[in-house]
Amino acid sequence: MEGKFETLKLEDQGAGLWLLTLDRPEVANAMNTQMGRELLAFFDGVAAAPALYRAIVMTGAGERAFCAGGDLKERNGMSDAAWQDQHLIFERMMRALILCPVPVIAAINGAAYAGGCEIALGCDFIYAAESARFALTEVTLGIMPGAGGTQNLPRAIGERRAKEIILTGRPFSAREAYEWGMVNRLLAPARLLDEALETARRIAENAPISVRQAKHSIHFGLGMDLLSGMMFEIEAYNRMVPTEDRREGIRAFNEKRKPSYKGR
Repeated sequence: MEGKFETLKLEDQGAGLWLLTLDRPEVANAMNTQMGRELLAFFDGVAAAPALYRAIVMTGAGERAFCAGGDLKERNGMSDAAWQDQHLIFERMMRALILCPVPVIAAINGAAYAGGCEIALGCDFIYAAESARFALTEVTLGIMPGAGGTQNLPRAIGERRAKEIILTGRPFSAREAYEWGMVNRLLAPARLLDEALETARRIAENAPISVRQAKHSIHFGLGMDLLSGMMFEIEAYNRMVPTEDRREGIRAFNEKRKPSYKGR
């Protein structure tokens, strides 16, 4: 897939680890229709061939922004129908991101506003530079979050704090996001990408079917009551029993060596 996109940069880091960069730094990586289409195509491609990927890190080009949200210059003067057609692309893209079978780590290098904040929240977890800032500013523009913000933010930080953030549109710091549990790790800007890639590499070294099934179980199990979730977990667990990777993991442990997982 390298070199395929106009608004994204995709770099193979080896061993199934990929770096995905939102690449419109001249406009703070704002998401236009083309970027929405390309993100949708990328994550649909991962879902269609998950064995080619073991972990993905997503970041923004430059130091200014991860993603400033939707490209409002492109949207200026759009008809209602054109706006809704564009937003449908963004909706499909977010579903593809959230349902991506492979773990996706957000490395937030700068401002993550509006749709950019929603993309970050759609990833499995977030590392952020100490200088990063977040906001869901849609109500200040006559709209509201429409790419999962009203659902993912309260799940991350609680209903009352999410209401304050969304209803005021007020920005908040990476430090606040970390203290509230939205951000997993707060890092010096120079260390952000290295740390995110190191964590992704650690994930990529693990048995890929196990990683995908565990992610699947967490994501869907949280929408169930506890006992139903536990039954769902066992169905996911049983997928690993007949795999070569399960046998390799046990052999490697007993032979005191690093396992070599094949995703089979």
